[in-house]
Amino acid sequence: MQHNIGTILKNLGIVELNPAYSTGNKWGSLADSARIDSFSPVNGKKIASVLVATKSDYEAVVKKAEEAYLFWRSQPAPKRGELVRQFGDALRKNKEALGTLVSYEMGKSLQEGFGEVQEMIDICDFAVGLSRQLYGLTMHSERPSHRMYEQWHPLGIVGVISAFNFPVAVWSWNAALALVCGNVCIWKPSEKTPLTAIACQHIIAGVFKVNDIPEGVSNLIIGGKEIGEMLSNDMRIPLISATGSTRMGKAVAAAVASRLGKSLLELGGNNAIIISEHADLDMSLIGAVFGAVGTAGQRCTSTRRLIIHESVYDAFTAKLVKAYGQLRIGNPLNQHNHVGPLIDTDAVASYMGSIEKCKAEGGRFLVEGGVLNGEEYASGCYVKPCIAEVENDYKIVQHETFAPILYLIKYKTLEQAIALQNGVPQGLSSAIMTLNLREAEQFLSAGGSDCGIANVNIGTSGAEIGGAFGGEKETGGGRESGSDAWKTYMRRQTNTINYSTTLPLAQGIKFDL
Repeated sequence: MQHNIGTILKNLGIVELNPAYSTGNKWGSLADSARIDSFSPVNGKKIASVLVATKSDYEAVVKKAEEAYLFWRSQPAPKRGELVRQFGDALRKNKEALGTLVSYEMGKSLQEGFGEVQEMIDICDFAVGLSRQLYGLTMHSERPSHRMYEQWHPLGIVGVISAFNFPVAVWSWNAALALVCGNVCIWKPSEKTPLTAIACQHIIAGVFKVNDIPEGVSNLIIGGKEIGEMLSNDMRIPLISATGSTRMGKAVAAAVASRLGKSLLELGGNNAIIISEHADLDMSLIGAVFGAVGTAGQRCTSTRRLIIHESVYDAFTAKLVKAYGQLRIGNPLNQHNHVGPLIDTDAVASYMGSIEKCKAEGGRFLVEGGVLNGEEYASGCYVKPCIAEVENDYKIVQHETFAPILYLIKYKTLEQAIALQNGVPQGLSSAIMTLNLREAEQFLSAGGSDCGIANVNIGTSGAEIGGAFGGEKETGGGRESGSDAWKTYMRRQTNTINYSTTLPLAQGIKFDL
């Protein structure tokens, strides 16, 4: 395993594992800098140590980004799109290697690792088309011989703070759009997954080098909370895109708002699937199980709650328990396994603590949880996906636990189910399983789901890049990826041109000299 990962790192361009930051093909480090150790949750072994950026490193990156922005914003948007297209092609060539590294460093299944890289490729394709569609509007002026329109300009430097659970895809959502819009990027990846970030920086830097693009368009800086705080408080960075916990997001939002900057927040989810009495139970089972155990429950869109109609509760619960008994837990690089490890032992402790809190509040476990032991589980990060019958108002149910714990809740009427679905602080993803058209439309109406994502006969987990991704309430309100999410990375400017020989004022105001 170690030899294979070493070869993969080398193939991805990672020879020296000591850069604290990168402004492209230039990699920096200080001999006396602190280090971050990257451990694989697959087997508990250390993959590598990576240097942490200092304040002077940070200043060097921002300065280079400021210089690069003056160049990059002047390039035609289709030319910027061409560079992103080449980046997408480079990802295609490195999909297997990068996907395997994602799986090994983060712990998600190999198929999910490949899927994450495919998501990067997809957003590059989307951004290439977008580079020729940054449309404004033309409005009719109330004044004669005047033309009025709006256009969109880049913001400048975009700071991207990403989380461990999607260590490369979420950065690409931001970077691909920000770059075609004319911005430059500074990326602070999760300190739990620095190697996947370094690999991505090598790939995109190689594309820029071949095209003689100056340093500083795509930047990487390794560090923890301190680097995130520098980015959030920096007046030179007009937009901070942050993905992570609600607690982290609130801190970022407060810091950015205090300087009247812009923030794009993708925070916690507490996602539910309503299983209607009119549902196809077999199809519902697939969506529920994958949503709950995929990525070991470490997706912001993971299914946390199943709200099941009382008439099908027993039948569906029986199917669910049987399916959990068939789950294969183990090394995520083995494609026969369904569930890999949690990211680290702190996540395991949180999982165990949530189980105890659930039991203390009265939760009854139909499938018991616990930590797995044995040689294959030597990292101490493998846990059992579990199922508990609960009430929606339990404190632990209102809280998002990043682990494969699934809560079951019974309902009588659709109105009650929607109220239960909405009755949590988070508002990211939601779904209803039903073959009843009226139920589906009610769920999608203004009085239905209050989440940013609402699906019918699809689970909560797994979004396509064509639609805007994000949620409401404590999820943060941000939108990334498709639709018109690109507008977040630009500033709107209204222009009025007077081509007459006089200067009429708006609203008919007279001002004669």
